[in-house]
Amino acid sequence: MSNEMETNFGPEILNLIDEDGNEHEFELLDELDTEDGEHYIAIFPTAANSEDYINSDGELIIMKIDRDDPDESFMHIESEEEFDRIAAIFVERLSDEFEFLYPEDEEK
Repeated sequence: MSNEMETNFGPEILNLIDEDGNEHEFELLDELDTEDGEHYIAIFPTAANSEDYINSDGELIIMKIDRDDPDESFMHIESEEEFDRIAAIFVERLSDEFEFLYPEDEEK
């Protein structure tokens, strides 16, 4: 009996191209579907080496998926209220694996 299912134990990597045509690599940390049918992802920029990782700002990026687009474009969340609501859900879901710092924490 052959096993056609491929097992992947590493992180899921997304290669995204920005509006200037530059390719960026991100690790997909989590995905979220809301009750109103919207789809969001939480991603983190990958680093080529440990020095790049240490020098990165370590910022979690949250994007909305445009499901009306056949290519499922990734969009920035324009509404601050929507962003805060979705970010709070991701922070709660990812807090066991990551430590989150907020701008007011860095000022202290």
